[in-house]
Amino acid sequence: MTEQLTFVAVHAHPDDEASSTGGVFPLLASQGVRTVLVTCTNGECGDDPTGKKPEHDDHDGDAVAALRRIELETAVDILNIDRLVMLGYRDSGMDGWPQNSDPRSFWQTPVDVAAAKLLAVLREERPQVVMTYNDFGFYGHPDHIQAHRITMAAVAQLDYEPTVYFNAIPKAVFAEFRARRREAAIAKGEVVEEDDGVDFGTPDEQIAAAIDISTVNGLKFDALSAHASQITEESHWMRMGREGFMNTMRTEWFVRATNPHGLEGVVTDLFAGYR
Repeated sequence: MTEQLTFVAVHAHPDDEASSTGGVFPLLASQGVRTVLVTCTNGECGDDPTGKKPEHDDHDGDAVAALRRIELETAVDILNIDRLVMLGYRDSGMDGWPQNSDPRSFWQTPVDVAAAKLLAVLREERPQVVMTYNDFGFYGHPDHIQAHRITMAAVAQLDYEPTVYFNAIPKAVFAEFRARRREAAIAKGEVVEEDDGVDFGTPDEQIAAAIDISTVNGLKFDALSAHASQITEESHWMRMGREGFMNTMRTEWFVRATNPHGLEGVVTDLFAGYR
């Protein structure tokens, strides 16, 4: 009997599954791989339906979370994800926000406590491949950093070693995306935002997987669109339009954090070594 291939992605918030793995989820599903999404927080610190941020007195985090749950379930259906697990922690907000100190927040939850909940899922699913963020949480968000911490802590307690990948964008690609957004804004006569100096790009030599998602990236766009309360029509993705998005967003990249099969170079299949 052939072993069931299983992929588990550990994400911080509703909508993260679409932005960094919205291609590999449906691609793997089409290949017969079982796909599992673990979402660590409920997303209370997102924008409310009127666009208000959490600092507004009338921002209702619980209502935001309820709406984001509906959007997440829609995206899960679009991406053909087999199982959704929500760990149920409260959104910690961006770095430096007062929500970081909320004892109910994911950021304030002891790593071993949250890791134990994730470990139970990993033991049930026994995935060969696990995806999460690097130790900087890709861009420094506390919940992304915490997702990294609990994933690595849980993986370390398994009785086998899966291949763990972190999402990434090559430096050259990130610079190109940033330049395109700037050019588009100038062409429309819009105010160009100053560069915030944060470089999310990963050196090319660290990229270990480049996955062609061109056959399914329309589904990725649709999943992003499902998160309409957070990814508005003014976002850089939505402003591309579905066709423009499909012509542009054709690859998802990853860094390999564990390598039980001793893989070398850049693979084009997250399950390289397993099939």
